[in-house]
Amino acid sequence: MSADSVKRPDMSVRIAGVCFKNPVMTASGTFGSGMEYGEFVDLNRLGAVVTKGVANVPWPGNPTPRVAEVYGGMLNAIGLQNPGIDVFIERDLAFLKQFDTKVIVNVCGRTEEDYLEVVERLRDQPVDMLEINVSCPNVKEGAIAFGQKPDALFSITEKIKKAAAQPVIMKLTPNVTDIAEMARAAEAGGADALSLINTITGMKIDIEKRRFVLANKTGGMSGPAIKPIAVRMVWQASQAVKIPVIGMGGIASWEDAVEFMLAGASAVAVGAMNFNNPCLTAEVAEGIENYLIRHRISSVSELTGAVADA
Repeated sequence: MSADSVKRPDMSVRIAGVCFKNPVMTASGTFGSGMEYGEFVDLNRLGAVVTKGVANVPWPGNPTPRVAEVYGGMLNAIGLQNPGIDVFIERDLAFLKQFDTKVIVNVCGRTEEDYLEVVERLRDQPVDMLEINVSCPNVKEGAIAFGQKPDALFSITEKIKKAAAQPVIMKLTPNVTDIAEMARAAEAGGADALSLINTITGMKIDIEKRRFVLANKTGGMSGPAIKPIAVRMVWQASQAVKIPVIGMGGIASWEDAVEFMLAGASAVAVGAMNFNNPCLTAEVAEGIENYLIRHRISSVSELTGAVADA
């Protein structure tokens, strides 16, 4: 049966009261604010654009080299380089307002005050949701990431939720012992949704030069190699909380995206593989729709958590 001869499925999803035309987003840090990809992909076809991390002041990022290719993906130690909230509002948000897609702003900071300043600046801006990057090093706690201690995660979530005008997504780091515990801490703090996983800490050494490949020594591993870990963590988090989960980590095809949704994700985000195929986000959305048609599934939301026990 051809796709044109059946009723098209409902591709929309609702997360924390926000309705997305489809469940496919971009992962923060891999898509800029869409300007770099405009000639390759129609942003109107995406459920949402998730921006690169935005801080209260410009961040220069880490010294170079800060990107390295590895088996099954890449390492990056960009260091959340960004122009700061002022330039972001004037340039990036102005660009994104042209498109019929939801806008999710990723927020980063080194202290709770940094995060809160950005959140408050965005209160009256045309932003649909906030995604809070708690993988940032907390300078007041010995550079331990906000998302690596349940009490710190609870505290920053609670404070951001009180200050925010938009629904809050807490983006969880996988560099923890118990992802379910962190998910519950964010939910208890008032998070409206979770997104995971962020990158996994990795390292590469040049054996001929006997030197670290990255100037920062370590970097965040992303790409297809981390997908099984990400799927497992998304499943664990979705089992632990009642709020929606947005899954990401190594998505390279629509099949990968469906796997995340079956594991419990309400939506998905495509990250590192945008560098390999700038059109991938739109292709993933189309592939999911065709999958629904073939399986005669009327709504994409029916996929969420639908994996059967073995």
